[in-house]
Amino acid sequence: MMRYLSTLLLALTLSLPAYALNLNQAMSALSDAKASGQLGEQPNGYLGVVKPGGQAEEIARLINQARRGEYQKVAKDNGIALGDVEAIAGKKALERTPKGQFIQLNGQWVQK
Repeated sequence: MMRYLSTLLLALTLSLPAYALNLNQAMSALSDAKASGQLGEQPNGYLGVVKPGGQAEEIARLINQARRGEYQKVAKDNGIALGDVEAIAGKKALERTPKGQFIQLNGQWVQK
C-alpha cells in the first residue's frame, strides 16, 4: 500500500506543470526520479535526463550545479584538475547506482 501511494505521489508530481524548485526540493525528488528511470548517473559525475518530462530537467540542473560547486572546491583544495575530480566522482556514482536504475555507458543509457 505504501509503495502504491509513493508511486501515485510521484506520478502526480511528475505530471504537474513544472515550477521552480530549490535545491532541497530537488534533492528530495532525486531518489524517486532515479527510481522511475527519469534520471541517471553519467561517467562525468553529473546527472543526465534519461526520460524527459515532469521536473527531471530542473532536478538535474539544480543538483548538477551543486555538484559542480563541490567538485570545484575539491579540485582547488587538492590542486588537481576539475576534470579529474569529475571523472572520479562519476566512476563512484556509476558503481554505487543500484540495480534497475540507469547509468550512461559509451554515450548510451543502460539499466544497471
